[in-house]
Amino acid sequence: MMTSSDHSTALPFFFIDAIAAAGTNMVLTEDSSRHMIQVLRMEAGDYLRLTDGNGLEAKAIIVDPHKKNTNVKIIGIANHAHSEKQHTIAISLLKNNTRFEWFLEKAAELGLARVVPLICGRTEKQRFRFDRMRSILISAMLQSQQSRLTHLSEPIPFKQFLDEKFTGEPSAFRGLIAHCDEGLKNNLLDAGYQNIFHKTVLIGPEGDFTPEEITLALSRGYEAISLGSTRLRTETAGVVAATLLQTT
Repeated sequence: MMTSSDHSTALPFFFIDAIAAAGTNMVLTEDSSRHMIQVLRMEAGDYLRLTDGNGLEAKAIIVDPHKKNTNVKIIGIANHAHSEKQHTIAISLLKNNTRFEWFLEKAAELGLARVVPLICGRTEKQRFRFDRMRSILISAMLQSQQSRLTHLSEPIPFKQFLDEKFTGEPSAFRGLIAHCDEGLKNNLLDAGYQNIFHKTVLIGPEGDFTPEEITLALSRGYEAISLGSTRLRTETAGVVAATLLQTT
C-alpha cells in the first residue's frame, strides 16, 4: 500500500479504467501515453500517479516509454474513501453545448458526486455526446487532484427522473428545486440543510421549469429553494448550487 509520504501531488496524474495489483505491470492508453511522452517528455524511471476514478490511486514507474502504449509498473496503491457528501444536481440540457460542458467541468472540480442531464418541457433538445462529456469530467478530476470521478447519467425526462428518485420516504433524501416562480423559498445555507449529505437539486432550462413540473416536484416532496437575488443562467445556477451543496 502507499504511505502518506508516497502521496505526492507533484507527480503527473493520469486516469485508467482499472488498476492492477501492486508489483504488476500495466499498459496505459494511447492518449495518456502520448501526453506523457510527447508533452511531458517523461522517460523510463520517472514516477507518476494513476486513478480509476473510483477512489483507487496508484503510484507507478515508467518501465517502457512509448507514445502509443507506455508500460508502467505499479509500486503502491491507496484507496480513498467516499466523501460523506454525495450530492446530485439534475440539470436541464442546454442548446449551447459549451455552456453545459463548462458547468460539468466546474461541478467536477468542486467534487460533486453526480450529475443527471434532464430533458424538461422547455429543454431545447440537442445532441448529447456522452463520451465527450465524460472526458471533460475526467480532465477536471485530474486537474483538481481528485481520485473520484463525478458520475454522469444519460439524459432522462424530468418526470421519469422524479419517478425513479421518489421512494415515498421523504427522510431518505432531501430533494430541492430551484425555480423562478414567486413564493416562499428556502436557502441552501439554512440550518435545516446542514449535515444532510444526500441532497438533490433540480435546475431547469432557459425559460425555467413549467408550472406543471414545479407542481409535480413539490408533490413528490421536493422543496423550493432560491440561489440568490438575481436570475441566473442554467449553467451558472448549476455551479452556484454545486458550490453551496459542497459547503453544507
